[in-house]
Amino acid sequence: MRILLLGSGGREHAMAWKISQSPLCSELFIAPGNAGTALCGTNTELDIMNFNDVASFAKNKKIDMLVVGPEAPLVKGIADHFKNKADLRHIHFMGPEAAGARLEGSKAFAKTFMEKHDIPTAAYRSFTAKQLKEAIDFIEHGKPPFVIKADGLAAGKGVVITNSKKEAHTVLHSMLEERLFGEASSTVVVEEFLEGEELSVFVATDGQTYCMLPTAKDYKRVGENDTGPNTGGMGAVSPVPMADKNLMQLIGDRVVIPTINGLQSDGIPYCGFIFFGLMIVSGNPYVIEYNVRLGDPETEVIIPRLRSDLVKLMLDCCTGNLARHRAEISPQTAVTVMLCSGGYPGSYQKGYTVSIPEGSGNGQLFLAGVKQTDNRLITNGGRVVAVTALANNVKQAVSDAYTQAKRVDFDNMYYRKDIGKNI
Repeated sequence: MRILLLGSGGREHAMAWKISQSPLCSELFIAPGNAGTALCGTNTELDIMNFNDVASFAKNKKIDMLVVGPEAPLVKGIADHFKNKADLRHIHFMGPEAAGARLEGSKAFAKTFMEKHDIPTAAYRSFTAKQLKEAIDFIEHGKPPFVIKADGLAAGKGVVITNSKKEAHTVLHSMLEERLFGEASSTVVVEEFLEGEELSVFVATDGQTYCMLPTAKDYKRVGENDTGPNTGGMGAVSPVPMADKNLMQLIGDRVVIPTINGLQSDGIPYCGFIFFGLMIVSGNPYVIEYNVRLGDPETEVIIPRLRSDLVKLMLDCCTGNLARHRAEISPQTAVTVMLCSGGYPGSYQKGYTVSIPEGSGNGQLFLAGVKQTDNRLITNGGRVVAVTALANNVKQAVSDAYTQAKRVDFDNMYYRKDIGKNI
């Protein structure tokens, strides 16, 4: 099959790395890709939000399967664009239509969906800019800490945990009045703070059944010991020891199956990945958020543990044959450390030369915010390189990942030193 993968980050490098290993893949294109994906296939300069251009490329290159990495094209309706055109709908499409993508595109929609289908989640209220006074009154009658979320897409940075009513007021004003995240924060969700342990659970689904992928723990805050502002993710570990057979059965029964059944009963078709961001409170799972694609950097930590064919998994999703699919997962532990530009998630400089050692050592490098210019690799984003190590235990995987991280070099490089050390 000729496959087109959309995206340009570390997630897409990890997916391209795995897709290119499949005997089902005859040719792989990545749009727009990065310096890492260029090692796995052919990068092509496409604006992935211009669906007509993507469609033209797919027709010209006789693409058989299209896989969407990031959320924005899905929320905007790229799957609908392909499925509504007779000359495109034969292409196997891994990613939900806009109706299903609302699970990530609108936090208010997701909370309403969970409430309707009895999926455990934190208590909440939604507010628009016209309801700012009501939002402030809601805070005044509540008890901190509060979790305040921009309703729309905000590149993983639209969630703020406030520890006082005064801080919550400031965040509400900045989101609703000053549009801190643009249109994404024209509506906000204010929800109760749940105390527990975070867990990332991933499934592939054809809308009827699902295939469970490896679990992961994501480190979202920029600073060690989970301090500082939220980021797109500073590292990850897979598997997560607390996610034993009993907890995973509970998650399947209370979260995954009700979600898929809810989509069916609401008449929402869904073919693609679902990422359940969970909080485990006293042994019980609560959904913090849905994502309608694989996470980043979680993809870089779960894909190396997937021994079976990723393309076969996606093809079975697209053709409704997932019930017969069995994913083979490595029992080893993977640890991913994200190497970032100093200043991220705030302002940072681009254009620094990235030095990567010859040979991989005991680790796999997935390039993220990196581009190639004049035969040089240079930084082109806040999160630059994901370093993943796979070993027989978490201690060895942590050691290998950090050993490899120290071999990479660019100016103002920053990374957390505690990824995987609290597992």
